[in-house]
Amino acid sequence: MRLQALDRFTSRFTSRVTPPLTSDTTPRWASHRSDLSASITVFLIAVPLSLGLALATGAPLQSGLVAAAVGGIVAGLLGGAPLQVSGAATGLVVVTAGLVQRYGWPATCAITVLAGLAQLLLGVLRVARAALAVSPAIVHGMLAGIGTVIAVGQLHVVLGGSPQSSAIANIAGLPGQFMDSHPITPVIGALTLAVLLGWPRLRGRAGALRAIPAPLAAVALATAASIGLSMPRVELPRLATPALPTLPEGPVLGVIAAVVTVTLVASMESLLSAVAVDTLRAQRPGPPAPSARLDRELRGQGVANLISGMLGGMPIAGGAMRGSANVEAGARTRRSTVLHGIWVLLCAGAASQALEAIPLAALAALVMLVGVRMVSFAHIRHIHRHREFPVYAATLGGVVVFGVLQGVLLGGAVAAFQALRNLTHTRVTITEEPGCHRVRVSGQLTFVAVPRLTRALAQVPEDADVVLELEGTFMDHAAYEALDAWCARHRSRGGRAVLGDGAGRTVSEPVSAHACRPWTPWRNHHCTRPTAVPATSGSQLLGGVSAFQRNTAPLVRKELARLAREGQRPGQLFLTCADSRLVTSMITSSGPGDLFTVRNVGNLMPPPGSDASCDSVAAAVEYAVEVLAVSSITVCGHSGCGAMQALLGSNHEPGAQTPLARWLRHGRPSLARLARTGALGRGDVALADREIADDQERLALVNVMTQLDHLMAHPCVARRVAEGSLQLDGMYFHVAEAQAYILDRTTHVFAAVRPDVPLPGAATAFGAPAAAADSAPGSEPEGREGLTKV
Repeated sequence: MRLQALDRFTSRFTSRVTPPLTSDTTPRWASHRSDLSASITVFLIAVPLSLGLALATGAPLQSGLVAAAVGGIVAGLLGGAPLQVSGAATGLVVVTAGLVQRYGWPATCAITVLAGLAQLLLGVLRVARAALAVSPAIVHGMLAGIGTVIAVGQLHVVLGGSPQSSAIANIAGLPGQFMDSHPITPVIGALTLAVLLGWPRLRGRAGALRAIPAPLAAVALATAASIGLSMPRVELPRLATPALPTLPEGPVLGVIAAVVTVTLVASMESLLSAVAVDTLRAQRPGPPAPSARLDRELRGQGVANLISGMLGGMPIAGGAMRGSANVEAGARTRRSTVLHGIWVLLCAGAASQALEAIPLAALAALVMLVGVRMVSFAHIRHIHRHREFPVYAATLGGVVVFGVLQGVLLGGAVAAFQALRNLTHTRVTITEEPGCHRVRVSGQLTFVAVPRLTRALAQVPEDADVVLELEGTFMDHAAYEALDAWCARHRSRGGRAVLGDGAGRTVSEPVSAHACRPWTPWRNHHCTRPTAVPATSGSQLLGGVSAFQRNTAPLVRKELARLAREGQRPGQLFLTCADSRLVTSMITSSGPGDLFTVRNVGNLMPPPGSDASCDSVAAAVEYAVEVLAVSSITVCGHSGCGAMQALLGSNHEPGAQTPLARWLRHGRPSLARLARTGALGRGDVALADREIADDQERLALVNVMTQLDHLMAHPCVARRVAEGSLQLDGMYFHVAEAQAYILDRTTHVFAAVRPDVPLPGAATAFGAPAAAADSAPGSEPEGREGLTKV
């Protein structure tokens, strides 16, 4: 059994680690150049996309360019997601089209202004995180529904017609539109789609063309192919002072619903996009960008929408497509977003004649493909695995048939009904197995299910051994009390009852039992001491063994049986100190079969031929390298090491008599190395994140490097390293901070391992497959959810 947690730990453990880059280590000119290049790339994507979105809504075409310019400059300067690129909102195409048809364009601009004020208020109230609490099934269903409506509507434009007032009318009108299509526009649309789909697949010499964004290439080629042909094209009015927005005429509730819809969709699209762009940026090399500040982002989007509406622009939202393109193009700061808005503004004023040569069919095909891609089959599979497809389908259908706000409300109602059903739907089954009766409870266990549960438990014989498996994730107080009371009665009548979850972990036990779980907080293992027994080391150890047999042995028995049959095949040798505070399986998230561990005082590795009495460590290394064929060896020191303190405080001459004194002589090369001064100071060693605390910590760090050198002196290790089949790594663990540091052997710098932030480097130390090893069978596999008791 290979623990998944080990992979998560080791994905950060590299053979060559460098300190994370900061803005101080990045040349300013390189950052400016990257931002300039990225801004041009995003600008080339934004212009055709903005025109296409404006066309899809029935708004004036220049309104898409106004939204792109305002989104880039205003949201770029004020927003909380530096690398997000805002512009005309893809998710609001359907809503905006409906508003234009119902109220007209000036009133739609007024609704955009009001939605901006609402976003600004929500940002001030700091409710941005609450928007992310919406079910992913509802969000993806809403986007898929919007994409469906966009694709069907723009297909009419590709065929030479005009979209209808609703998605149902568009679908019903498709047969007639196919029969009466324009002779040329379908060809231009097909050419645009072919370029959009084929451009990323260019290979060989033609692959260099992929530096040009696919939307720009598709629209440019379609425009070139349409020269001399008669077909609808872009029409931009001459620059003039924008007309002021006018308040919509109609029922107040309808206007309020429109403002709420624009606010809701624009905010969710922007915030989800900000999180997605933030995640994408963290996965790329380079200096770390600050995390997105969602409340500030919401305020920035509100100001952008307010200004865009006042200038006659479309509603604005952050776009994942533009933002991801910005990151992929190498953007470092918000300068790229702002510059992209400036380029759009200049283009709208200086290149209007070139834009008017673009055929509408090319823009419609571009937006149609965007709509199709909003229906993600990967999301559908993911949602189906989590049994939320009814919510997704209801939201999608509601958006297509009724509208965005109605679809979201319908999806929320289905989600609430499904949650209530899951909370009350419980199934109890009893199976008789050799030696025990197994009672399996599927679903959430609440007071509603208590009568059904007690009826099932009444069928169990009084003297039977019973295992109760709870496979849900929630159990309320009434259900817990009913189960606990039944277990107590069953034990009093001579039976045995173990109450656990689906993974076999015990939930309720006798009062005298060992109460802690593997790797839960404890202090000196007080919880292992039976209440009626004096607190001796023997009872403490036996209490822990008893807890292992009860809690952990059922989980690892099958895997240990496999290891016993097949033998150990660990992938790593872990050489560390014998200090009791250093729990190797815990700090490496490893389990049975992962590590071949060698421990001694001071994590020392005597060089070959130093002392015949010290061959035990060399024998273990030879066995691991030659017989087990491990792929890496890690030497791990730690803070507060008693061996390092002893080395600093005593002389260990060749005539030392005690076994400990003779052993510590192998640490004298580390003392000598500490006395030398290098580029990094005494011992030529440093920590990337902070100063070294004292001489004891400095010696512990130097000792790790020295023992790695001693390892290389062993012929079997040197040969495997030269062959490229063995890797040596250094590690330091600060006990008080529970913080691991990894050594970069080229710079002599130890860098801290941070959660979810991969360390720079190529290969991983623990990344090689390992089916078996000789370590820590007491650790508990991660990744299983426990039960919640109210």
